[in-house]
Amino acid sequence: MTQRPTIERLLPFECDPPTASDAAGAGAVDVLVEPKADELLAAIVPQCVGFRVYVALLHSAAGEHGARMTAMDAATTNADSLIDRTTLLRNRARQAAITKELAEIISGAEALRG
Repeated sequence: MTQRPTIERLLPFECDPPTASDAAGAGAVDVLVEPKADELLAAIVPQCVGFRVYVALLHSAAGEHGARMTAMDAATTNADSLIDRTTLLRNRARQAAITKELAEIISGAEALRG
């Protein structure tokens, strides 16, 4: 999982104002905005900025969780590999001890015969 930082502009907002062709195609309509545009912007802009900051925090939390999942997956893979190598070494040591013991038994039996 990779994380790439990005830069997003909060203010001023980017919006495409309606053009004359848009108004002509849809029929010219006067829009009545209540309350006044200044009051509306004073109420909406802080909410929009707060929402954008909240979304950035959510993305940050999701990135942290992704990094933790990746780290835990790597740790699990490494632990499994270590367990496999240790088991193999233990089995080889046990087999070597058994082989040595059998060789000693066979040597002792040969010595008694001869």
